[in-house]
Amino acid sequence: MITLFLYSKRYLIQLMDSAPSSSWLQAFSFLALVWLFNCGCVHGASPAVKVGNFSKVEDAGNFHIYYGQTFKVIKNSADGQSYLLLQNNSRIASRTKYCTSRIKSFVIPLSNYSVDTTFFPVSFVELLGLVESLKGITSDYVASPCVLKLYQGGQLEMFNNSDYQKLAEFSSYFLSDTDQQPACNFATFVPFMEDTPLQRAEWIKFMGAFANVEARANQVYTAVKVNYLCLAKVATTRTTFKPTVAWMRYKNGLWSFTQEKYQLKYVQDAGGEILGANKNTYNVSDPDDLEEFHAILCTAEVVIDETLTSDPVNYTMSAFIQNLNVEDRSCFSFISNTSLWRYDKRVYNSVALDWYNGAVSQPQLALADLIEVLFPTGNYTMTYFRNIAKGEVPINIGPEMCDRDTSTAMEPTIVACG
Repeated sequence: MITLFLYSKRYLIQLMDSAPSSSWLQAFSFLALVWLFNCGCVHGASPAVKVGNFSKVEDAGNFHIYYGQTFKVIKNSADGQSYLLLQNNSRIASRTKYCTSRIKSFVIPLSNYSVDTTFFPVSFVELLGLVESLKGITSDYVASPCVLKLYQGGQLEMFNNSDYQKLAEFSSYFLSDTDQQPACNFATFVPFMEDTPLQRAEWIKFMGAFANVEARANQVYTAVKVNYLCLAKVATTRTTFKPTVAWMRYKNGLWSFTQEKYQLKYVQDAGGEILGANKNTYNVSDPDDLEEFHAILCTAEVVIDETLTSDPVNYTMSAFIQNLNVEDRSCFSFISNTSLWRYDKRVYNSVALDWYNGAVSQPQLALADLIEVLFPTGNYTMTYFRNIAKGEVPINIGPEMCDRDTSTAMEPTIVACG
């Protein structure tokens, strides 16, 4: 009991340090609640209910999980909230409800839940075996054959993300839009805010805590991490030559080079170097900008073009060259060596890219793709990248591609390493 109290006190201090003065009363109330229900000071309080499995956050920077005897607390830096997860067979679950600016409570394991599929990577719940508890989605723009199959089979309901009355029917609604007006059952799930691929993948532990499947979350993340680190070690030690990669996009007459930390980490771990331009943005209508852009692009061995398009099938090498607006392309080795790539190989309805779904929970597959991009062997099948210099076209994801039992967890794909 002393250990639990000290643990809860530590959480209280962290909560107060990050909260405005108006939230201190909430924090003290929370500590009092924890003390009463775990020390048995409340008449008739049930014996301690074992939480079961535990997850320790090792890499992610935007959430932490704390454990008591009958509860868990997830501290979410993305929205400043603390999620109090109460075991459904504990007394505290039937007597307590929090919905304040700093604390929300949920009874777990969740009986059902819904997600904002605009940004939510459903691959996390597939890996955890929780897809059949998913009962609501906000659109069918989902890069998952099995979730599409469940929707077409009537097992998922689609609704507008502004329908708060409908959203309230679910035990929880997971979303990635931190600007949406919150409600009591909203939980913010934002792996995209992390800086590295592995940090993003570790958000599987966040979801696992809501379903008491921490053991599965730990197992998946460990497998993913070990495979990722093995691939990175092999890639960075196989050669002294590091191909220069230009990761870039075009929008409204401007070409810009990536500043996304997770993309830079991918290139580094694959054994390449990101192109070092003097500035980030180049206007192709400005002759001076165009000349400098032309010169710097001549130093790139590999180009990854992430230009947004509503028609990926027809975004070809010709479209890239047209946007480039450079007549003399003789110095572009990425063209002569056919190394011009996009990460939209797997897409649903020209909108939902699997890069923002499966690649988030299984970054080892994206890393394996990039290693093949930089050091081609010819005997590896790409998962997310297609080579538009070779005329490769996207694969359209559909429900007919679901070839597994959705009542069981999807297994992570482990890439041969060594």
